Amino acid sequence: MKKVVIIGGGIIGLTLANYLDKTKFDVTVVDSLIGQATSASAGIISPWLSKRRNKKWYQLAQDGAAFFPQLVRDFALDESIYAPCGTLVVRPENALQELADLAVSRRKEAPEIGEIELLTEPQTKEALPLLKEMPSLRISGGGRLDGRAYLAHVKGVALQQQVTFIEEKAEILRKDSHWQIKAKDQLLEAEVLCLTAGPGLLDLLSPLGYHVDIRPQKGQLLSFAANLPTDNWPVAMLEGEGDLIPFSNGQILLGATHENDAGWDLTPTEAAKQQLMTGIGAFLEDPEALFATPVTMRVGTRAYTSDFAPFFGEVPDETNLFAASGLGSSGLTTGPYIGYLLANRINDGRSQPKNFLSYTKPMTEYIKKRL
Repeated sequence: MKKVVIIGGGIIGLTLANYLDKTKFDVTVVDSLIGQATSASAGIISPWLSKRRNKKWYQLAQDGAAFFPQLVRDFALDESIYAPCGTLVVRPENALQELADLAVSRRKEAPEIGEIELLTEPQTKEALPLLKEMPSLRISGGGRLDGRAYLAHVKGVALQQQVTFIEEKAEILRKDSHWQIKAKDQLLEAEVLCLTAGPGLLDLLSPLGYHVDIRPQKGQLLSFAANLPTDNWPVAMLEGEGDLIPFSNGQILLGATHENDAGWDLTPTEAAKQQLMTGIGAFLEDPEALFATPVTMRVGTRAYTSDFAPFFGEVPDETNLFAASGLGSSGLTTGPYIGYLLANRINDGRSQPKNFLSYTKPMTEYIKKRL
């Protein structure tokens, strides 16, 4: 069997590892586990109301959201990991009708949006009792994903499929038609190499003479352990950096920040905590009651590009070298689908019916040889 090594065990890397054909490939995942964005994340799967002008990004996010029912079936995800709970969008009343019209128009191409309903102030509070009475838009097809729980689950699935895991920082070297991967005192060889290490892609490709349009972005969110019946509550997309994400068993997550100047710093900060509590607290009926419950902070490092769009595919001028990065804050929506697409590309040895360029600019826009 051919040896495939994946450097980066986040949402793309582990999804890719599971979808690779184990009758063809012996798969190893190498990851230091430091700063991993997915392991710190939880988020809303509801991209349909985005007003980003990047049509390729929207197509990727739309198809990524549509992929979740298959992901749930293939990996047996329970509702503690992913739940199609519905989404509330809280905006000024004069903006809600415009968003409702946008949702109706996009539902023609994305029926998974589901039911679209403008809620009155009392109806919003009835749907999500933490909120003040305020108007909102409800999208029944939205969902919530706990990134940390997803990774733990799919790693277990991968171990059952005899995927090997090495918890070390990696560097890569060329060796004829193969690749060598150095992970501390181990030296691995691979016929196919996949780089899914988020902002770490820069350090991996730089020794090979490549410049990569990627940089780290720190994200922090708050996790509250509340004694509340949260299991069937929808998620809420609030203005600013505020998402309110109720999970099962009283777990409520708030966040997340987008800190472009923090580099690889993974220190939880009081400033971020206060920023999130102040911003989101303005929408809560009784913020003091929630904020008095036990709270922990999750911190991770996202990768983002200069145009805030992801990329994935084969590295220019290389053979059997694939890379994917730049997911930014949409990684929970787009990451699993990118992993699936890369796996299909490697399994079949040819492009899928929907070419990667349907979703991203050419790789040469993001990965370039130094002059």
